[in-house]
Amino acid sequence: MTSNATLQSRRMAAVPRGVATAYPVFAARAEGSEIWDVEGARYIDFGGGIAVLNTGHRHPKVVAAVRAQLDAFTHTAFQIVAYEPYVELCERLNGLAPFGGEARTILFSTGAEAVENAVKIARAATGRTDIVAFSGAFHGRTMMTMALTGKVAPYKKKFGPMPAGVWHLPFPVPQHGVSVTDSLKALDLLFRADVDPVHVAAVIIEPVQGEGGFHPAPAELLEALRAVCDRHGIVLIADEVQTGFARTGKMFGIQNSGVEPDLITIAKSLAGGFPLSGVVGRAAIMDAPEPGGLGGTYAGSPIACAAALAVLDVIEEEKLVERAALIGARMKGDLERFARRNDTVAISAIRGPGSMIAFDIVKSRGSDEPDADATRRVTSAALAEGLVLLSCGVHANTIRLLMPLTISDGLLEEGMGKLQRALVAAGA
Repeated sequence: MTSNATLQSRRMAAVPRGVATAYPVFAARAEGSEIWDVEGARYIDFGGGIAVLNTGHRHPKVVAAVRAQLDAFTHTAFQIVAYEPYVELCERLNGLAPFGGEARTILFSTGAEAVENAVKIARAATGRTDIVAFSGAFHGRTMMTMALTGKVAPYKKKFGPMPAGVWHLPFPVPQHGVSVTDSLKALDLLFRADVDPVHVAAVIIEPVQGEGGFHPAPAELLEALRAVCDRHGIVLIADEVQTGFARTGKMFGIQNSGVEPDLITIAKSLAGGFPLSGVVGRAAIMDAPEPGGLGGTYAGSPIACAAALAVLDVIEEEKLVERAALIGARMKGDLERFARRNDTVAISAIRGPGSMIAFDIVKSRGSDEPDADATRRVTSAALAEGLVLLSCGVHANTIRLLMPLTISDGLLEEGMGKLQRALVAAGA
């Protein structure tokens, strides 16, 4: 029988160390909110492939749509011979756009590719070059998205220099001592000291930071950024790669603030596990690049488009936007109860809209001092309990919860029970 240890040995010999894997287990099959490894061990999935599986593993409607497309064709390249699933998906995404007026959508393959192209589109529309991003942000691992990302290790380490014209502002996080006022003062200083706003093409921000620790962008900040962008003719980009498709209790995370962006980048849960991404934006901005300036050989794969159309159906039919709010409320209630116990590691700062929930692990109750070592003990103990759990954050002390939104009440309860036992085990 193939074992995790055997596969791990092969993996270490065949794959470079630059791509890290959280756990030394290998998947054999998955269904809904559960994964089984090659040794038959069962895990409840609270990682969701890093927010890719809002509709769960192998949702029957997604699988059926993919099978039907496989029987038709798998690839033509949209730039050579176009196909209806691409057009239909763009039409549906335009109808869901979180801003008023006419919209356009272009499809790609990865979240980083979407962000790269959002920058290209903003530069073409404004005739400007510079981009403003935030500390703690994660936008990808390509050269431009790496520059936009607000964290050096591990994402930028050994890979410099970064592309020029990228500026970072502090992201407001109360437990890090940074307020919205601090962020806006830094923006004002940036425009006075380092870059004239007439050279800035775009401001990019995650409505809820992902890798940075699941910190929501305050509505006050988003409103101020919208006003600044309007004043200076700057494009406002909402990076919805992790926040999109019902995760935050809205179709898109920015909708929790009421602020309308100019462009949004999408990926992850768009296609239920198949590689697909895109940029949705105001028509006048999206039409700025010349024909042939945008695209990609695999961009908007017909297989992935078929999956995405099914995903949108599932979100609507199974009311996953509403379901996200219910799951999130239940998780927060459980976490608040865990935080009151005295036999667990110390947890604090329970946060997040909808089901994009996280909490910090700290040195002692009532403090904000991060404890990365205890966080690693929690994720390790969770795996031993049969729970896939992810950490994140600029101090590596945040636990994020990303179970599929299709999870049953029974599995959610079982998973939260496993989480509680992991917190106790790590605190022993």
